[in-house]
Amino acid sequence: MSLDYVGQRIALLTQHGKEQVIAPVLEPALACRVERVSGFDTDQLGTFTRDTPRLGGQLDALRRKVRIGMDLSGLPVGLASEGSFGSDPFTGMLPWNIELLMLVDDRLGIEIVGVAQGAGHSGHLQTGDWASVESFAESAGFPAHHLVLRPQDQNDPRLQKGLSNWTELKASFERCAAHAENGQVFAEIDLRAFANPNRMHRIGEATLDLLKRIQSRCPACNSPGYWIVERLPGLPCSACRLPTTSYKSEVWHCCGCKQRVVSSRMDKTVGEPEYCSYCNP
Repeated sequence: MSLDYVGQRIALLTQHGKEQVIAPVLEPALACRVERVSGFDTDQLGTFTRDTPRLGGQLDALRRKVRIGMDLSGLPVGLASEGSFGSDPFTGMLPWNIELLMLVDDRLGIEIVGVAQGAGHSGHLQTGDWASVESFAESAGFPAHHLVLRPQDQNDPRLQKGLSNWTELKASFERCAAHAENGQVFAEIDLRAFANPNRMHRIGEATLDLLKRIQSRCPACNSPGYWIVERLPGLPCSACRLPTTSYKSEVWHCCGCKQRVVSSRMDKTVGEPEYCSYCNP
């Protein structure tokens, strides 16, 4: 066990219940205490429903969130989580969720980020037909996964969040349809963590990744957070021996002393011809 966090109170700014999957992982492993910080509406930093745009990138918003939690609590160590949704990196056709969980430790002067990514549970529908919304809700896993409705189209500001039972959903649909000039209702899956079990599971995975990084110590300064930051291609092809796109070495980086070490790949010495531009042009 790392002794850096034994008995340490760690601030976690969240209003969406993320402590439920973060604390059970970190507390027993680090002997720390994760303390939920309230008093700030994290939706001010950006919303998935587009009513409040996120300024900067995912990492920028994450750093702001950690710092706000540390300032409100007065603690020198803080945590925060930030998610993003886009298209999958393979086909570009499926929803993809990336979750980042950051630990900032002002005592050690370090910042460590855990990452998890995979298929996201998101989607939307525009229709004037209740039966279509009902079918969409069932396929979305409602009511475990909540829905958001708004009249007219995806940009209408009159959104209704927190829909988590069929009675509410039907009443919201009727209100939205009545207020829409085109009679249409825009429905989407709620992406807030407490309203999206699939995303909450991904945050749990990011927590496990963060824990691994915290427990990996720099051989030079013994700081937590010694981890791979880059993989360099060039593993020789098993057929022609020319460089492939498969990685040949890994770059390890310490977030404490900033040391960078390049180490050769240990699990294999040659790459498959399918990753060779000569054998597989």
